[in-house]
Amino acid sequence: MPQYIAPIKDMQFVLHDWLNLSEHYQKLGLEDFDQELVNEILQQGAKFAEEVIAPLNREGDEQGAKLIDGNVTTPDGFAEAYKEYVANGWNAMLGSADYEGQDLPNTVAVPVHEMLDSANLSWRLTGMLNESAILAITKHANDDLKRTYLAKLISGEWTGTMCLTEPHAGTDLSLLSTKAIPNEDGSFNITGSKIFISSGDHDWTDNIIHLVLARLPDAPPGVKGISLFLTPKFFPLDDGGIGQRNSVTVGSIEKKMGIKASPTCVMNFDGAQGFLVGEANNGLACMFTMMNDARFQVGMQGLGIIEASYQGALTYARERLQSRAPQGVQEQNKKADPIIHQPDVRRMLLTQKAIAEGCRALALLYAQQMDIERFGTDEDKHKAKSVISFLTPIVKGFMTDMGSEMSNLGVQVFGGHGFIREWGMEQLVRDARITQLYEGTNGIQALDLISRKLARDKGTMLEDTFALFNSKIQQMTNADKQTQATELLTEWFAAATELKQQNAVDLAGTAYDFMHYSAYCLLGVIWLSMADTAERSDNASIKSGKANTCAFYLKRLLPRKDGFKTNLFNGADDLMVVSDAEFDYQ
Repeated sequence: MPQYIAPIKDMQFVLHDWLNLSEHYQKLGLEDFDQELVNEILQQGAKFAEEVIAPLNREGDEQGAKLIDGNVTTPDGFAEAYKEYVANGWNAMLGSADYEGQDLPNTVAVPVHEMLDSANLSWRLTGMLNESAILAITKHANDDLKRTYLAKLISGEWTGTMCLTEPHAGTDLSLLSTKAIPNEDGSFNITGSKIFISSGDHDWTDNIIHLVLARLPDAPPGVKGISLFLTPKFFPLDDGGIGQRNSVTVGSIEKKMGIKASPTCVMNFDGAQGFLVGEANNGLACMFTMMNDARFQVGMQGLGIIEASYQGALTYARERLQSRAPQGVQEQNKKADPIIHQPDVRRMLLTQKAIAEGCRALALLYAQQMDIERFGTDEDKHKAKSVISFLTPIVKGFMTDMGSEMSNLGVQVFGGHGFIREWGMEQLVRDARITQLYEGTNGIQALDLISRKLARDKGTMLEDTFALFNSKIQQMTNADKQTQATELLTEWFAAATELKQQNAVDLAGTAYDFMHYSAYCLLGVIWLSMADTAERSDNASIKSGKANTCAFYLKRLLPRKDGFKTNLFNGADDLMVVSDAEFDYQ
């Protein structure tokens, strides 16, 4: 299995050269975070991902998670690696300093998270969901719950989950039936079953804190009658230890296509004591704080898979000898040439490279907006939140779709060997597939983008996103590239504005096309902007590499947008005219 090497040089280019982090941090009053500190964090994160987490990936897939006598065990080395992760403070990066967190900017933490996603997606899942749970508790829980749970979760001594899905209630949470019965002491008894709960149980920590959606007895129907409850596996003691076990059990763990080392649990709550988070019947809004963060993190999983597959394919293409290159013999002293000299192999590798680097830049631009939302002025926070809301379904949907496509290209570069488990490439395909499904399927992401985000707040989300990308264009110095980027962004904005006039059925019918059309257009702007920045780089490899990869993207990948654009205004009649009976062959 090819060794993972964190792409630090590319991360540094995006952070320091393209995003100009030094100026960004100064505007936010974060002068302590300079280039030297950021680079040191990246180096240490890379060392941990490469040396500790990545070596566990294949064996974790082979062993999987197991349920024994009601307790879940994870593969050899997983729990020990987590203890090292916690001991070194990685889990606390984004936590509030009020509860012993480090309050690091997202632009520092997100690259480290990408490394972990590439190194071992199954291992990363537990920490990812814990970070999202911390965010929900920080924003919505009362002070008593924060004092009791936040420091433990931020340090990593305990971990958190989110429990939404039920067998009959997936996307449509209005159908959920888990009940919450009030107690005299202000707590609630939670009864019901939840499925697909990532890290619902494990052997990493002494306690697990579940955030559970449930209904109060007098709750109104639909999503307006859902509340959120914090439900611990063990009740905390006053001294910080754990006491009696709550009525929370694992019914089973799922046998899955991929991420086999991550325990995906059926969780049973049998009158388990829980505590209200936020206001009654407002649980969905509280949960979306967690879910939207998780959606971005799942997009990062897609990016992690893309990078891992690209690295594996590149290594193999340089080593695999097959035939002679069509442009002539490349290795005179060998019986054949490495397949990297084959144009079609280069097409696949450059596709992976262009998508990986473009998505990384998009993710870090998103992280920069997260920094502004946390640390900026009120006006800037509002605009950043608007952009984040608009980009979230694109980041989640497009980047995970690309994770699946690019991991399949990785298998293709390997040929028959890619189909064999020992090379590790087929695992990436299996692991990538879930990212298109959980935290809202990509069809749901597309529908959210076109039916809610596009027209929300009279179109200000769209306008603020346009303004952000236009600001990157205005910073460009190459007139030709600037013109190309302006024309591309203007085309996208005009199409998006026109789309807002369509009816609900037609919008739903073209939602997926719009998500991908938007992604290819915005990545085109990003690539032109990065290539412009690279022209001023002192690194010759970065300078030429960005220029050539940008040219490849514009010639080979950007034209995909036109196919998606064709469907934007064709309506949904062709989708809806087919009767149910006509789907059958009889």
